[in-house]
Amino acid sequence: MNDSVEFRSQLEQGGGYDRPYGQPKQSRSVAVAKQGMVATSQPLAAQVGLDILKSGGNAVDAAIAVNAMLGVVEPMSCGIGGDLFAIYWDAKSQAMFGLNASGRSPHSLSREEFAKRNLKSIPFDGLLSWSIPGCVSGWDTLNKRFGTKSLAELLTPSIQTAKEGFPVTEIIAGYWNNAAEKLAGWPDSAETFLIEGLHAPREAELFQNPRLAHTYQLIAEKGIQEYYEGSIAERIVDFSQQHGGHFSLKDLADHRDDWIDPVSTNYRGYDVWELPPSGQGIAALEILNLLEQFDLESLGAGSAAYWHLFVEAKKLAYADRAKFYADPSFENVPVKELISKEYANRQRQRINLNQAAANVPAGDPILQKGDTVYLTVVDKDRNCCSLIQSNFHGFGSYVTPGDLGFVMQNRGALFALDEFHFNRLEPHKRPFHTIIPAMVTHNNQPWFCFGVMGGDMQPQGHVQVLVNLIDFKMNVQAAGDAARIRHLGDATPTGEPAQGVGTVSVESGVTDQVVKELEQKGHHVIRSMGEFGGYQGIMIDGEKGVLKGATESRKDGLAIGY
Repeated sequence: MNDSVEFRSQLEQGGGYDRPYGQPKQSRSVAVAKQGMVATSQPLAAQVGLDILKSGGNAVDAAIAVNAMLGVVEPMSCGIGGDLFAIYWDAKSQAMFGLNASGRSPHSLSREEFAKRNLKSIPFDGLLSWSIPGCVSGWDTLNKRFGTKSLAELLTPSIQTAKEGFPVTEIIAGYWNNAAEKLAGWPDSAETFLIEGLHAPREAELFQNPRLAHTYQLIAEKGIQEYYEGSIAERIVDFSQQHGGHFSLKDLADHRDDWIDPVSTNYRGYDVWELPPSGQGIAALEILNLLEQFDLESLGAGSAAYWHLFVEAKKLAYADRAKFYADPSFENVPVKELISKEYANRQRQRINLNQAAANVPAGDPILQKGDTVYLTVVDKDRNCCSLIQSNFHGFGSYVTPGDLGFVMQNRGALFALDEFHFNRLEPHKRPFHTIIPAMVTHNNQPWFCFGVMGGDMQPQGHVQVLVNLIDFKMNVQAAGDAARIRHLGDATPTGEPAQGVGTVSVESGVTDQVVKELEQKGHHVIRSMGEFGGYQGIMIDGEKGVLKGATESRKDGLAIGY
């Protein structure tokens, strides 16, 4: 591609920022550092992580501190009422580890409860959507195996910030305001998260959460048993019982995390690692396998031909997601078959290069809206932590249990009520999960530690960022800044069937000509804002001995190193 064509393509992809050097479409320069780096969606949280690294902490130490701070400064997206997943590269052992710190449904909650209420699906708001939170346990599990600092030390900055308050950033203020009406419906939520119980904090307005500071202090002083078996557990259960919920002390005491093996596929020489179900990470691997046999570089970034292939591959992967992804303790999920090259070769034959497919069913591998935070940390020894943590929807269930200072997640709403569905609700079962961390290795060494938050956008975002890096040769910042699309309308993990071709939602950087060409192929295309995920990434440049970090304009975030 010659320089003038490349420049024009960059402008079409991002609108251009008139930057004096580098690529004009980028919102900012790539962050570069020699020792360690943190990238996440809120600057105060990123700075806390950097402080931990500079004081001698490692990637796990910093990640826990960052996550705790995000629970204070971005409470709609994450917190100790939610779940956690992580992929960790341990430089000493030269090995990769996966952690599933997601919780399970209550022992006493069954599909019959919803049948009695004549409910065809689980409500997204309220106590019926609760599942046991795994975040605090996840911190402890990571800390005990890989950490070097005490949990009390890592929580100290967040406790101080929650007490003293912080100025709310712009994007977070917008999300907060969107949830204000529903928060107001629960007195404890209103008192905790609304200013004078009336309105969400506005941009740059100071917000304090002394209730969360007290809860963090209890965990710091007494350990995680205080959350799962002590006074915090008792208060959660008391609230649940008083408001028609199903939580018991046994539910919390029985919670356990699982160390699991990440799974991978090789994409053009790079090994892309995700966690297996109950999460949706392997959807990204399925899409990459389908795209690998096409010459995407020659099609060009942002071209209608590329976007068409992407959407059609996504439909096939998400049809499998809707049918097969579930808690592997209850179902035999065919992970190896789903992410195999052989399966991709068969599935690829279903893609029509000229026509959008409608009502795509799952394949047969057995034969031979949401809010989330993502953070990544790489330390001086090149330990790498890719961590994602969420309440599911913004402010989860919207329910704050008493004066504990955090909302409970609504992840249980993703269970199906169909008795034959892989992801059907059963007692003490993990629901299907949307949150997914990722990592890429090259020549058996970590190369890229990244994630894209945002519900079912996450596998789509993972693939788009990786294709931008590997096929379209963008740098780590440009790969996240480039215009994205999001396909909506597949069959869902709760059992609703796909309808028609779905909708391709596009950002403003997708040109009118490309939209027209997609429509000519049968796609239904709309322009929209605010639903294309939030990317953070750190690339390990072994040749230069530096780290290259990126965040993006869709969030308030920061990539910072030393």
